[in-house]
Amino acid sequence: MRKKIVVIILILLLILAGVLIFKHIKATDAQEISVEKSLITKQSNKEKNFKIKGFTALEPNVIVDPYDISPLTALIIFETKNEVAPTVTIQGKDELTTYTHKFEKSKEHYLPIYGLYPDKENTVIISYENVEKEITIETEALPDNFILPTDVKKDESKLTDDLYFFTPSSTGYTCAYDINGDVRWYLKTNALWKIDRLNNGHLMVSTERLVNSPYYMSGLYEMDLLGKIYNEYSIEGGYHHDYYEMENGNLLVASDDFNNAKGTVEDYIVEIDRQTGDIIKHWDLKDILNMKDGQSENWVAYDWFHNNSVWYDKKTNSITLSGRHQDAVINIDYKTGKLNWILGDSTNWSKEYQKYFFKPVGDTEWQWSQHAAMITPEGYVFLFDNGNNKSKIEDEYVKAKDSYSRGVMYKIDTDKMTAEQIWEYGKKRGSDYYSPYISDVDYLDKNHYIVHSGGISYTDGKINNQPAGIAKADELKSITTEILDDKVIFEIELPTNNYRVEKMSLYSDDEYEMGKAKYLGSLGQTKVNKKIAIPLSYQKIDKEYKAHDISLTKEEDRLNVQGRFKKGTNVDILLYQNMQILEYDLPVSKKPYTALCVDVFTEDENKNGIVVNKYINAEGLNGTYAIFIKIDGTLYQTGTSVTF
Repeated sequence: MRKKIVVIILILLLILAGVLIFKHIKATDAQEISVEKSLITKQSNKEKNFKIKGFTALEPNVIVDPYDISPLTALIIFETKNEVAPTVTIQGKDELTTYTHKFEKSKEHYLPIYGLYPDKENTVIISYENVEKEITIETEALPDNFILPTDVKKDESKLTDDLYFFTPSSTGYTCAYDINGDVRWYLKTNALWKIDRLNNGHLMVSTERLVNSPYYMSGLYEMDLLGKIYNEYSIEGGYHHDYYEMENGNLLVASDDFNNAKGTVEDYIVEIDRQTGDIIKHWDLKDILNMKDGQSENWVAYDWFHNNSVWYDKKTNSITLSGRHQDAVINIDYKTGKLNWILGDSTNWSKEYQKYFFKPVGDTEWQWSQHAAMITPEGYVFLFDNGNNKSKIEDEYVKAKDSYSRGVMYKIDTDKMTAEQIWEYGKKRGSDYYSPYISDVDYLDKNHYIVHSGGISYTDGKINNQPAGIAKADELKSITTEILDDKVIFEIELPTNNYRVEKMSLYSDDEYEMGKAKYLGSLGQTKVNKKIAIPLSYQKIDKEYKAHDISLTKEEDRLNVQGRFKKGTNVDILLYQNMQILEYDLPVSKKPYTALCVDVFTEDENKNGIVVNKYINAEGLNGTYAIFIKIDGTLYQTGTSVTF
């Protein structure tokens, strides 16, 4: 009986201690973290100032960069008594860089203006019926760190007024150049990976927010060239490298399952319902392939496949994927997920998989560390062959100075299981065109292609065989080549590395609409490491705590905790509410979420630590929580609280 009383007293003391701690924090030290507004909320607030009443075509309301995200655009707003269909003309330097677009009939006109030159007084002409108004729109200069072409070659007789849209590989801007190499559009937000136009005319780009380092983004934005967002798709496993819009509008997305037992990345595909953002189907490549087969030089256990492209083929109801770290392009059945075939060198693959490989016909060379695999309308496999090593056998590796990258097309016969190389570009350019990572190909029409060697880099004048960051490159280059009937009709060279390129028109058939964008999908619930008893003691913020540069940011849908820690430090984030503590671990590591994943710290990082983030999603949380941080077993009071 006495023991039970003692236990009850201890429990009451624990509860009282917890109540006192939380009460003390709330009453004195805790400062509610203010919410950092999302791009969608910011845009909705801006639209409140888009006034139309009283503005005419002769005296319109002109808003440059209306959403503060796309500096080389404007919105021209005015009313007309009758329904008219205005035409806008954005004056360029010549015919192929002057853009004209006719809008739908209306009495209220919100005309998006694209393709303005930077740091210039641009001439824009509005015309309809007997009305013509010339407007001057002045733009700001490009940022100091903006990348400009070093060389442009063109055959104007074979070109159109389409632009070349680039996405960066790490630093840089998502932007578009015209055929003269002039910048005619860019985004200020950090949009990575693929950029393409959807069937409804909108663009699809990555969000600017990470879910995990170094490049796993929270999802996708559907937007127009003004940067106006119409839908944000949040994905629990994030987004990387590629997506594909299916005929029904749904999205196939290269994603991750960060909670999988083997801790792997870049081996997970999801289908997103376009209307709801829900994941309605998924494919886990660990259920389809042997993780240890077909290893290339870059293979590591947690990034064993490294999928960098997604393509759906309606004719065969199949999905084609590109596994860089197995030098393999694979094709799986959309409905069952079963393996149909593998394109590439079968060396290092188990006996059970040999039947899935094609036999080469004629002068066929296999691809190595490839990117951007697709199925053409003719049924051919088209891809960028990076060409790394050109063998899985180390003694046979080809050095970078003797290597080459290329766009290559294969004709496959799935009955006879043969593959024949029918087209290539890049081999004859040798190592000057060699890109050991990233890069792209695009199918524009029959015999009309783009080959983008986006990851060329040098260190001390020597061509590299690894990505620029790993090779500590001191010179970067990307070369984008447009080929028509086997002749180069356009080429642009940039002193940087770019992930992908798409050739697209400036205007499309989409119509600009005001209104708040939809939040679709979910980031899911953040995994709780454990639920623990209330803390009995903690330390207030001191010099040691401050040395970690810890910052706490509340976004609309999650808490972001950032800090700098040395390798081996044990860090946990604790959220306290109503005598319950939720503990989340904060890994101090560069892996497992790193491409070509090597957990190697630099000398500075070993000395001062690396910056790491922990994202705690709002889903599953409700109310106000006091925030604690535990560093190597010592609990610290942050003096802040967060409300979900």
